[in-house]
Amino acid sequence: MATTEKMNMIQAINRALHDAMEADATVLALGEEVADPEGGGIVGVTKGLSDRFGNTRVLSTPISEQAIIGAAIGAAIGGYRPVAELMLMNFSTVAMDMLVNHAAKLRFMSGGQTNVPMVVRTATGSGLGTGGQHCDFLEAWFAHTAGMKVVIPSNPSDAYGLMRSAIEDDDPVIFVENIPIYFTPTETTFEKVPLGKAKVVREGTDLTIVSYALMVHHALAVAATLEAEGKSVEVIDLRTIAPWDREAVLASVAKTGRLMVVHEAVKEHGVGAEIASVVNEELFGKLKAPVKRLGASFCPVPFSKPLETAFVPNPATIAEAARAILA
Repeated sequence: MATTEKMNMIQAINRALHDAMEADATVLALGEEVADPEGGGIVGVTKGLSDRFGNTRVLSTPISEQAIIGAAIGAAIGGYRPVAELMLMNFSTVAMDMLVNHAAKLRFMSGGQTNVPMVVRTATGSGLGTGGQHCDFLEAWFAHTAGMKVVIPSNPSDAYGLMRSAIEDDDPVIFVENIPIYFTPTETTFEKVPLGKAKVVREGTDLTIVSYALMVHHALAVAATLEAEGKSVEVIDLRTIAPWDREAVLASVAKTGRLMVVHEAVKEHGVGAEIASVVNEELFGKLKAPVKRLGASFCPVPFSKPLETAFVPNPATIAEAARAILA
Protein backbone atom coordinates (compact mmCIF):
# COMPACT_ATOMS: atom_id res chain seq x y z
CA MET A 1 0.00 0.00 0.00
CA ALA A 2 1.35 3.41 -0.98
CA THR A 3 2.49 5.72 1.81
CA THR A 4 0.41 8.87 2.15
CA GLU A 5 0.81 12.12 4.04
CA LYS A 6 -1.49 15.12 4.33
CA MET A 7 0.05 18.15 2.64
CA ASN A 8 -0.72 20.94 0.21
CA MET A 9 0.61 21.43 -3.30
CA ILE A 10 3.48 23.66 -2.18
CA GLN A 11 4.73 20.95 0.16
CA ALA A 12 4.19 18.21 -2.44
CA ILE A 13 6.28 20.01 -5.07
CA ASN A 14 8.94 20.75 -2.47
CA ARG A 15 9.12 17.06 -1.65
CA ALA A 16 9.25 16.13 -5.33
CA LEU A 17 12.20 18.46 -5.83
CA HIS A 18 13.91 17.12 -2.71
CA ASP A 19 13.44 13.49 -3.77
CA ALA A 20 14.61 14.21 -7.32
CA MET A 21 17.71 16.00 -6.08
CA GLU A 22 18.45 13.14 -3.69
CA ALA A 23 18.13 10.62 -6.51
CA ASP A 24 20.12 12.53 -9.15
CA ALA A 25 23.03 14.88 -8.53
CA THR A 26 22.45 16.59 -11.91
CA VAL A 27 19.11 18.07 -10.77
CA LEU A 28 19.42 21.78 -10.03
CA ALA A 29 17.00 24.52 -8.94
CA LEU A 30 17.36 28.17 -9.89
CA GLY A 31 15.26 31.32 -9.83
CA GLU A 32 14.58 34.49 -7.91
CA GLU A 33 15.07 33.98 -4.15
CA VAL A 34 14.75 30.19 -4.40
CA ALA A 35 17.56 29.65 -1.87
CA ASP A 36 17.34 30.27 1.85
CA PRO A 37 17.39 32.54 3.76
CA GLU A 38 15.36 34.48 1.17
CA GLY A 39 12.45 32.08 1.70
CA GLY A 40 12.39 29.52 -1.07
CA GLY A 41 10.66 31.42 -3.88
CA ILE A 42 7.38 33.29 -4.07
CA VAL A 43 5.46 30.89 -1.77
CA GLY A 44 8.27 28.77 -0.35
CA VAL A 45 8.20 25.86 -2.80
CA THR A 46 11.99 25.50 -2.61
CA LYS A 47 12.27 26.29 1.09
CA GLY A 48 14.97 24.26 2.81
CA LEU A 49 16.47 22.80 -0.36
CA SER A 50 19.57 24.99 -0.32
CA ASP A 51 20.23 24.00 3.29
CA ARG A 52 20.21 20.35 2.21
CA PHE A 53 21.91 20.55 -1.19
CA GLY A 54 23.91 23.78 -1.05
CA ASN A 55 23.88 27.01 -3.01
CA THR A 56 25.58 25.50 -6.07
CA ARG A 57 22.55 23.26 -6.70
CA VAL A 58 19.90 25.70 -5.43
CA LEU A 59 20.82 29.07 -6.89
CA SER A 60 19.11 32.39 -6.29
CA THR A 61 19.40 34.47 -9.45
CA PRO A 62 19.07 38.14 -10.36
CA ILE A 63 15.61 39.40 -11.32
CA SER A 64 15.99 38.49 -14.99
CA GLU A 65 13.77 35.92 -16.63
CA GLN A 66 16.03 35.81 -19.68
CA ALA A 67 19.02 35.05 -17.47
CA ILE A 68 17.15 32.35 -15.57
CA ILE A 69 15.95 30.54 -18.69
CA GLY A 70 19.22 31.10 -20.56
CA ALA A 71 21.20 29.61 -17.67
CA ALA A 72 18.77 26.68 -17.45
CA ILE A 73 19.11 25.93 -21.16
CA GLY A 74 22.88 26.05 -20.90
CA ALA A 75 22.88 23.77 -17.88
CA ALA A 76 20.55 21.31 -19.62
CA ILE A 77 22.78 21.17 -22.69
CA GLY A 78 25.75 20.69 -20.36
CA GLY A 79 24.35 17.53 -18.80
CA TYR A 80 22.26 18.81 -15.92
CA ARG A 81 18.51 18.70 -15.27
CA PRO A 82 17.65 22.21 -14.11
CA VAL A 83 14.32 23.24 -12.61
CA ALA A 84 13.91 26.95 -13.24
CA GLU A 85 11.32 29.05 -11.42
CA LEU A 86 9.61 31.95 -13.15
CA MET A 87 7.73 33.70 -10.37
CA LEU A 88 4.50 34.15 -12.37
CA MET A 89 3.38 32.81 -15.74
CA ASN A 90 2.94 36.28 -17.23
CA PHE A 91 6.66 36.83 -16.72
CA SER A 92 7.40 34.01 -19.16
CA THR A 93 6.73 36.58 -21.88
CA VAL A 94 10.06 38.22 -21.04
CA ALA A 95 11.85 34.97 -21.88
CA MET A 96 9.76 33.80 -24.85
CA ASP A 97 12.69 33.86 -27.27
CA MET A 98 14.72 31.64 -24.96
CA LEU A 99 11.81 29.26 -24.40
CA VAL A 100 10.31 29.02 -27.89
CA ASN A 101 13.30 29.58 -30.17
CA HIS A 102 15.95 27.79 -28.12
CA ALA A 103 14.70 25.35 -25.47
CA ALA A 104 11.92 23.94 -27.64
CA LYS A 105 13.89 23.75 -30.87
CA LEU A 106 17.45 22.71 -30.08
CA ARG A 107 16.67 18.99 -30.17
CA PHE A 108 15.13 19.34 -33.63
CA MET A 109 17.77 21.68 -34.98
CA SER A 110 20.59 19.39 -33.81
CA GLY A 111 19.07 16.35 -35.49
CA GLY A 112 18.27 14.81 -32.13
CA GLN A 113 21.83 15.09 -30.85
CA THR A 114 21.13 17.74 -28.18
CA ASN A 115 18.37 17.25 -25.63
CA VAL A 116 17.21 20.06 -23.35
CA PRO A 117 15.97 18.30 -20.19
CA MET A 118 14.70 21.27 -18.18
CA VAL A 119 11.57 22.12 -16.21
CA VAL A 120 10.16 25.63 -15.97
CA ARG A 121 8.03 26.03 -12.86
CA THR A 122 5.63 28.94 -12.93
CA ALA A 123 2.49 29.98 -11.06
CA THR A 124 -0.73 31.67 -12.11
CA GLY A 125 -4.44 31.90 -11.45
CA SER A 126 -7.09 34.57 -10.99
CA GLY A 127 -9.21 35.22 -7.92
CA LEU A 128 -6.65 36.97 -5.74
CA GLY A 129 -6.90 40.48 -7.17
CA THR A 130 -3.43 40.54 -8.70
CA GLY A 131 -4.52 42.21 -11.92
CA GLY A 132 -4.07 41.61 -15.62
CA GLN A 133 -0.28 41.25 -15.69
CA HIS A 134 0.06 38.58 -13.01
CA CYS A 135 -2.51 35.80 -13.38
CA ASP A 136 -3.07 34.78 -17.02
CA PHE A 137 -3.28 31.14 -18.02
CA LEU A 138 -1.03 31.03 -21.09
CA GLU A 139 -0.79 27.27 -21.56
CA ALA A 140 -2.09 27.40 -25.15
CA TRP A 141 0.92 29.49 -26.20
CA PHE A 142 3.32 26.76 -25.12
CA ALA A 143 1.11 23.86 -26.17
CA HIS A 144 1.25 25.38 -29.67
CA THR A 145 5.06 25.11 -29.62
CA ALA A 146 6.51 21.87 -31.01
CA GLY A 147 9.17 20.35 -28.79
CA MET A 148 7.72 21.50 -25.48
CA LYS A 149 5.49 19.70 -22.96
CA VAL A 150 2.95 21.47 -20.73
CA VAL A 151 1.77 20.11 -17.38
CA ILE A 152 -0.88 21.50 -14.99
CA PRO A 153 -1.70 19.48 -11.83
CA SER A 154 -4.92 19.91 -9.86
CA ASN A 155 -3.92 18.28 -6.56
CA PRO A 156 -0.83 17.57 -4.43
CA SER A 157 -0.48 13.90 -5.42
CA ASP A 158 -0.40 14.74 -9.12
CA ALA A 159 1.85 17.73 -8.45
CA TYR A 160 4.39 15.41 -6.83
CA GLY A 161 4.13 12.67 -9.44
CA LEU A 162 4.10 14.94 -12.47
CA MET A 163 7.06 16.96 -11.20
CA ARG A 164 9.13 13.80 -10.75
CA SER A 165 8.30 12.71 -14.31
CA ALA A 166 8.88 16.20 -15.73
CA ILE A 167 12.37 16.34 -14.23
CA GLU A 168 13.22 12.96 -15.75
CA ASP A 169 11.88 13.90 -19.19
CA ASP A 170 14.43 14.72 -21.89
CA ASP A 171 12.43 17.62 -23.34
CA PRO A 172 11.60 21.02 -21.83
CA VAL A 173 8.48 20.98 -19.66
CA ILE A 174 6.40 23.99 -18.61
CA PHE A 175 5.01 23.10 -15.17
CA VAL A 176 2.10 25.38 -14.27
CA GLU A 177 1.07 25.73 -10.62
CA ASN A 178 -2.41 27.12 -9.99
CA ILE A 179 -2.15 29.56 -7.08
CA PRO A 180 -5.74 29.31 -5.74
CA ILE A 181 -5.30 25.57 -5.12
CA TYR A 182 -1.77 25.84 -3.69
CA PHE A 183 -2.82 25.83 -0.07
CA THR A 184 -5.47 23.09 0.34
CA PRO A 185 -4.04 20.00 2.07
CA THR A 186 -5.11 16.51 1.00
CA GLU A 187 -3.86 12.98 1.54
CA THR A 188 -0.92 12.83 -0.84
CA THR A 189 0.78 9.86 -2.47
CA PHE A 190 4.37 9.90 -3.67
CA GLU A 191 4.37 8.00 -6.93
CA LYS A 192 5.48 9.20 -10.36
CA VAL A 193 2.66 10.15 -12.73
CA PRO A 194 3.46 9.67 -16.45
CA LEU A 195 3.25 12.72 -18.66
CA GLY A 196 0.52 12.66 -21.30
CA LYS A 197 -1.94 10.56 -19.29
CA ALA A 198 -5.27 12.01 -18.17
CA LYS A 199 -7.21 10.69 -15.19
CA VAL A 200 -10.91 9.92 -14.90
CA VAL A 201 -11.62 11.44 -11.49
CA ARG A 202 -15.36 10.69 -11.59
CA GLU A 203 -17.13 8.19 -13.81
CA GLY A 204 -20.40 8.96 -15.56
CA THR A 205 -22.54 8.06 -18.55
CA ASP A 206 -24.41 11.18 -19.75
CA LEU A 207 -21.77 13.92 -20.18
CA THR A 208 -17.97 14.20 -20.18
CA ILE A 209 -16.37 17.29 -18.68
CA VAL A 210 -12.66 17.69 -19.49
CA SER A 211 -10.72 20.17 -17.41
CA TYR A 212 -7.56 20.88 -15.41
CA ALA A 213 -6.31 22.89 -12.42
CA LEU A 214 -9.00 24.63 -10.32
CA MET A 215 -11.69 23.94 -12.91
CA VAL A 216 -11.47 20.20 -12.11
CA HIS A 217 -12.73 20.98 -8.62
CA HIS A 218 -15.56 23.08 -10.05
CA ALA A 219 -16.45 20.27 -12.47
CA LEU A 220 -16.58 17.74 -9.63
CA ALA A 221 -18.91 20.01 -7.65
CA VAL A 222 -21.18 20.34 -10.69
CA ALA A 223 -21.16 16.57 -11.23
CA ALA A 224 -22.32 16.05 -7.65
CA THR A 225 -25.09 18.64 -8.08
CA LEU A 226 -26.32 17.08 -11.33
CA GLU A 227 -26.27 13.60 -9.83
CA ALA A 228 -29.00 14.78 -7.46
CA GLU A 229 -30.96 15.76 -10.59
CA GLY A 230 -30.58 12.30 -12.09
CA LYS A 231 -27.71 13.09 -14.49
CA SER A 232 -24.43 11.19 -14.61
CA VAL A 233 -21.33 13.28 -15.38
CA GLU A 234 -17.84 11.93 -16.07
CA VAL A 235 -14.98 14.25 -15.13
CA ILE A 236 -11.54 13.95 -16.70
CA ASP A 237 -8.53 15.75 -15.27
CA LEU A 238 -6.28 16.32 -18.28
CA ARG A 239 -3.13 16.84 -16.13
CA THR A 240 -0.89 17.13 -19.20
CA ILE A 241 -1.95 19.74 -21.74
CA ALA A 242 0.70 18.91 -24.33
CA PRO A 243 0.64 16.14 -25.31
CA TRP A 244 -2.98 15.69 -24.22
CA ASP A 245 -4.49 12.25 -23.75
CA ARG A 246 -6.64 11.86 -26.86
CA GLU A 247 -7.38 8.20 -26.20
CA ALA A 248 -8.85 8.84 -22.74
CA VAL A 249 -10.99 11.75 -23.90
CA LEU A 250 -12.25 10.00 -27.04
CA ALA A 251 -13.09 6.85 -25.09
CA SER A 252 -15.09 8.84 -22.56
CA VAL A 253 -16.99 10.89 -25.15
CA ALA A 254 -17.71 7.78 -27.21
CA LYS A 255 -19.43 6.46 -24.08
CA THR A 256 -21.34 9.59 -23.01
CA GLY A 257 -21.97 11.18 -26.42
CA ARG A 258 -21.54 14.68 -24.97
CA LEU A 259 -18.51 16.82 -24.17
CA MET A 260 -17.81 20.06 -22.39
CA VAL A 261 -14.27 21.43 -22.01
CA VAL A 262 -13.71 23.92 -19.20
CA HIS A 263 -10.59 25.97 -18.53
CA GLU A 264 -9.64 29.25 -16.91
CA ALA A 265 -7.72 30.51 -19.93
CA VAL A 266 -9.69 32.66 -22.34
CA LYS A 267 -12.02 30.59 -24.50
CA GLU A 268 -10.81 31.96 -27.86
CA HIS A 269 -7.99 29.90 -29.43
CA GLY A 270 -7.63 27.88 -26.24
CA VAL A 271 -6.94 24.26 -25.36
CA GLY A 272 -10.69 23.61 -25.48
CA ALA A 273 -10.76 24.49 -29.17
CA GLU A 274 -8.16 21.84 -29.98
CA ILE A 275 -9.95 19.15 -27.98
CA ALA A 276 -13.36 20.07 -29.41
CA SER A 277 -12.00 19.93 -32.95
CA VAL A 278 -10.42 16.50 -32.53
CA VAL A 279 -13.54 15.07 -30.87
CA ASN A 280 -15.72 16.48 -33.65
CA GLU A 281 -13.44 14.97 -36.31
CA GLU A 282 -13.24 11.55 -34.67
CA LEU A 283 -16.73 11.14 -33.15
CA PHE A 284 -19.04 13.35 -35.21
CA GLY A 285 -21.60 10.61 -35.84
CA LYS A 286 -21.69 9.56 -32.18
CA LEU A 287 -22.23 12.99 -30.63
CA LYS A 288 -25.65 13.63 -29.09
CA ALA A 289 -25.05 17.38 -28.80
CA PRO A 290 -22.55 19.96 -30.06
CA VAL A 291 -19.31 20.14 -28.08
CA LYS A 292 -19.38 22.99 -25.56
CA ARG A 293 -16.40 25.11 -24.56
CA LEU A 294 -16.25 27.26 -21.44
CA GLY A 295 -13.38 29.63 -20.74
CA ALA A 296 -12.60 33.08 -19.48
CA SER A 297 -13.85 36.21 -21.20
CA PHE A 298 -11.69 37.53 -24.03
CA CYS A 299 -10.09 40.38 -22.11
CA PRO A 300 -7.27 40.97 -19.64
CA VAL A 301 -7.94 39.64 -16.15
CA PRO A 302 -9.84 42.41 -14.30
CA PHE A 303 -8.60 43.80 -10.99
CA SER A 304 -12.13 44.63 -9.78
CA LYS A 305 -13.29 41.72 -7.63
CA PRO A 306 -16.84 41.49 -9.09
CA LEU A 307 -15.46 41.62 -12.63
CA GLU A 308 -12.69 39.13 -11.82
CA THR A 309 -15.27 36.71 -10.41
CA ALA A 310 -17.42 37.05 -13.53
CA PHE A 311 -14.38 36.70 -15.79
CA VAL A 312 -13.88 32.92 -15.32
CA PRO A 313 -16.20 29.89 -15.29
CA ASN A 314 -17.61 28.95 -11.90
CA PRO A 315 -19.79 26.06 -10.66
CA ALA A 316 -22.98 27.96 -11.45
CA THR A 317 -22.06 28.76 -15.06
CA ILE A 318 -20.66 25.27 -15.61
CA ALA A 319 -23.85 23.69 -14.25
CA GLU A 320 -26.01 25.93 -16.43
CA ALA A 321 -24.07 24.92 -19.55
CA ALA A 322 -24.18 21.25 -18.58
CA ARG A 323 -27.96 21.30 -18.13
CA ALA A 324 -28.33 22.87 -21.57
CA ILE A 325 -26.26 20.09 -23.16
CA LEU A 326 -28.22 17.42 -21.30
CA ALA A 327 -31.65 18.88 -22.09
